[in-house]
Amino acid sequence: MTASMFTQLIEPTAATQETSGERPARERFLAVLGSALASGQWRKLSLGRFRGEDKSLERVLGRPVMLRGVAHVQLVYRHSTQDITHNVPTAEALAVIDALVALKGFESAHLLSRSHEVQLTLKAKGGRDKSHLSMKAMADEDGQEGGKAEGDEASTPASGHNREKVRPLTLQSPFWRDLGLSHGAVDAPQLVPAMARKWKQINKFVEIFQSALKASALDQETVRVVDFGCGKGYLTFAMHDALHSMGRKPDVTGVELRPELVKLCNTAAQAHAMNGLHFDAGDVRTYTPLGLDVMVALHACDIATDFAIHLGLRARASIILCAPCCHKELRPQMQSPALLRPLLNHGIHLGQEAEMITDGLRALLLDAEGYDTQVFEFTTLEHTLKNKMILAVRRQNPSSPQHRAHIHRQIDAIKQFYGLKEQCLEMLVRSEG
Repeated sequence: MTASMFTQLIEPTAATQETSGERPARERFLAVLGSALASGQWRKLSLGRFRGEDKSLERVLGRPVMLRGVAHVQLVYRHSTQDITHNVPTAEALAVIDALVALKGFESAHLLSRSHEVQLTLKAKGGRDKSHLSMKAMADEDGQEGGKAEGDEASTPASGHNREKVRPLTLQSPFWRDLGLSHGAVDAPQLVPAMARKWKQINKFVEIFQSALKASALDQETVRVVDFGCGKGYLTFAMHDALHSMGRKPDVTGVELRPELVKLCNTAAQAHAMNGLHFDAGDVRTYTPLGLDVMVALHACDIATDFAIHLGLRARASIILCAPCCHKELRPQMQSPALLRPLLNHGIHLGQEAEMITDGLRALLLDAEGYDTQVFEFTTLEHTLKNKMILAVRRQNPSSPQHRAHIHRQIDAIKQFYGLKEQCLEMLVRSEG
């Protein structure tokens, strides 16, 4: 569908301005969506701001797929605890989406096509329809608006269940069935639909894990990994599998507080004769591994992350991987500086500032202890809200006393600026002199 067709369907005005007219905004959006579905020139659809009765339903995501040679719209109903997928023939999809918007309680719809981005917001005020529709042209790789011309082979969206995805892991590994991630025929396992986001997280984590190994000075055959708070063991099994694929000998331990999960994981590892993989019941504050090359702690709550990092430091781990969670320690201590007080007067901003300072101090302390450290988003917010990762790879040469002193002066200045009395990891590091 061309840019002019999009513009005519919405409003005969500039494509980037918000539009209004005699036809309700919802009708104009459905006209645009219907044309996009018919032409096949759409990429994805998102319905949000749900106000219906089902409190667990968060949003609906749509994308084009080909099933047995027939175009379908795959609708993923994203609930707080699971995803439910429905594949609707494209010819029937418009009516289904119309019902979701009109009857089910979604107040926002976002359509992304090859050439345009269209946003519908439904709103009523004082009995009057205040809904609006807006559109803007997308830029192509050369910065030109409108994307590639119709008929350009490269503009056809890649769709279908059969397209190849580059993944460092494979569902063929039988242990995924034991962990509830795959199902179906043993020789042709399929991903459990509700685990799609988890599968993406696992693969992204393994990609980071393998890159960190290659960047580190860790060159021995056997790699000793301890995964604290491993839960159901998805990442623990994945790291064991990834080390095998890299030609390394894994010695991987998962540590988890809940004994029922420890039993589940050990049973799966033993059933598939996975040597070098076992699980222990324990707490990061008291558990002491015999040896450690890689320390992993994902979503360890609050200062448990600090204890995990400190354990990695004491063991002189080559790699420390953390995804912090529940930043509670610093927020009650923080005294907003006068200049920032108008900004940090809002609770959400104060919480975000406390998270940034906490993880920033952790990164500085790791740098002082001789680690090249990065703090980054390891997967998108679409998959998890806890998406920040701290990756630290030990340098071959330790930090000089001057470098360590310089960083600790920076830490002292930051603490003074925010009125902070203590931070757990700093206290643990300083207690060792």
